[in-house]
Amino acid sequence: MMKGYRGKLPLSIITVTLCGFAFLALLYTERLSFISSSSFLKSKSCARRTSAVVKAKDETAEKNLENPELDDRFEFDPEECDITRGKWVFNRSIKPLYTDRSCPYVDRQFSCVKNGRLDLDYRHWEWQPDDCYLPRFDPEVALEKLRGKRLVFAGDSLQRSQWESFVCMIEWTIPPQKKSMKRGKIRNVFKAKEYNASIEFYWAPFLVESNTEVNILEPKKRIIKVDSVSKQSKNWEGADILAFNTYVWWMIGLRLKTLWGSFANGEEGYAQLDTPVAYKIGLKTWANWIDSTINPNKTRIFFTTMSSIHSKSKDWGREDGLKCFNETKPVMKKKFWGSGSNKDMMSVLAGVINKMKVPVSVLNITQLSEYRIDAHSSIYTETGGRLLNDEEKADPGRHADCIHWCLPGVPDTWNQIFLAHL
Repeated sequence: MMKGYRGKLPLSIITVTLCGFAFLALLYTERLSFISSSSFLKSKSCARRTSAVVKAKDETAEKNLENPELDDRFEFDPEECDITRGKWVFNRSIKPLYTDRSCPYVDRQFSCVKNGRLDLDYRHWEWQPDDCYLPRFDPEVALEKLRGKRLVFAGDSLQRSQWESFVCMIEWTIPPQKKSMKRGKIRNVFKAKEYNASIEFYWAPFLVESNTEVNILEPKKRIIKVDSVSKQSKNWEGADILAFNTYVWWMIGLRLKTLWGSFANGEEGYAQLDTPVAYKIGLKTWANWIDSTINPNKTRIFFTTMSSIHSKSKDWGREDGLKCFNETKPVMKKKFWGSGSNKDMMSVLAGVINKMKVPVSVLNITQLSEYRIDAHSSIYTETGGRLLNDEEKADPGRHADCIHWCLPGVPDTWNQIFLAHL
């Protein structure tokens, strides 16, 4: 009996021993967790992110009890949040701040509902970055940010749509007698008088000079003066915020007619260059003007990346499709990239901006716009100053506009990101 008892420990001793080991293991795990967390914070050096995550966890604790999947996104910080990574989330409760009927400044080219579009779901998608919370566009915050300032959008018709979107998102909060709009062929100026704020658009599709700014020429007759922005830049000087873009007008062929010096030389003076080469020279001319003229302590510079073109439905797997016509939902495939967005041209832009002395905030809207095959003007637009007729609408393969966007729509999201940067 005694021999058998000495060979086996009592159950109480075994229990105490196991509990002791478990306690030591727990302390060791907590220590490792603390070291790991400290290293992470030190390497990221981002107290804002940490506090935002804690805040987000506190605010959503009750939801997380019901939903075990923890949402650890942080408050938007342009240095921390990769805005290109995310997804479009459908939210019927979201309503645009304006419509193409309520805002008098939306061009007919972008007035899809006014021009007959019946499906409105494209208005209820919101971009949700993977890393952070993108704040909603607040018109009062926007106006306060612009108090006493001059904001100039400069570029092509896509930049004009962003300007119109921005104006429409704020103008409804301002009494009629306290705002004004002057529109021209090249320059458009909206003023919020109470805020002493000016929000302008300057038409410069190449940013550098060309022979097709006032009178639009067919592509084969266009000549780009790649060494000068002097005609345009005099209208940009003195601005507090400058927001640029240029892409789609360069994409008219594999080679472009370019010119150095004076247009007085006529067509005899041009040289044909590969499109990426011409684009790079033009951007360098623009960049040189920024670096030599702009005081970064007084003026902020933004550049909006290329807007997506959806002219080939086979890009998203619809072999029998007619460009973007009749598309009613975004592409849900992660990192979808169609043939309408040229990565070589985007690399040229990145290369030029990275070598500039004056800081440029890049609004990288390309990837998030890639998914939105559903939100283009399509057949609900105009051509040559008139709406498409029934015969043209019946031929979307030829006439659907899959470059420009309906307003309200995707450009509102661009401005949501823009305001978050401001």
